[in-house]
Amino acid sequence: MGEQLGAGQPPILDLLNLEYIEQNLYRSCVLSDAQRPRLFGGQVAAQALYAAGLTVPGGRLPHSLHGYFLRQGSPLRPTVFQVERDRDGYSFSARRVVAIQNGEVIFNMAASFAEPRPGPDLDAGPAPAVPGPETVPIWTRHSHTASFVFRSGQTEQDGYRFPSKFWIRCTADLADDPLLNAAVLTYTSDISSGLIDFESDGGQSGPSVDHSVWFHRPARMDQWTWQELVPQTAAAGRGLYTGAVYSESGTRLATIAQEALFREPKKP
Repeated sequence: MGEQLGAGQPPILDLLNLEYIEQNLYRSCVLSDAQRPRLFGGQVAAQALYAAGLTVPGGRLPHSLHGYFLRQGSPLRPTVFQVERDRDGYSFSARRVVAIQNGEVIFNMAASFAEPRPGPDLDAGPAPAVPGPETVPIWTRHSHTASFVFRSGQTEQDGYRFPSKFWIRCTADLADDPLLNAAVLTYTSDISSGLIDFESDGGQSGPSVDHSVWFHRPARMDQWTWQELVPQTAAAGRGLYTGAVYSESGTRLATIAQEALFREPKKP
């Protein structure tokens, strides 16, 4: 879910420059500032997807991922990513990834990759009518300034740096690399929370529990994309929201679903 204000995140290209240890085993040694209390969930999810993608046959692109946040990761420790090659079929490749710190699994993911095939290109409805990115204010109060620019017309809400509807653009040159762009999209998909509109004195969103992304069409994350997150339900101490990522031209690039803790705030 959306991070609170804190120390800055390292550049996204540094985070995705994973060290090859041996077959199916990779490591991220980029450490954040000691002031940051926890590892950003979008970072570990993006790295896990990228590690999985390094093991699939050429030409196969990410089409879905499903991850669970199991333990709070530390930005002061390296993270090891172990990839299991479940299957390479005629069109699809299935992978499982565990992210490990200090001998414990902090995150696991199932990801699938597929060869693009010709077929119908349809959507159930038009893209949302939104203001152009250059017509809304830039958001600067966030810890991702090394890699991203944000714009939104929503007013800032107490305790959150990001709104539920915003423009985002990566400042690094990602070129026409589908895996790299998909990993960057995964990173951004965890930056905010769709549960903000449910917030009240009786319920506050907390750490992410699980996270899913479906990649419909190739994205260029170094161009403006629109992200719109919508709350769905909150019950049993958890809240669910869904979201969509659109290109500036209105093409739907990806669909997001995330569940996070949603409980009564702790009394001081």
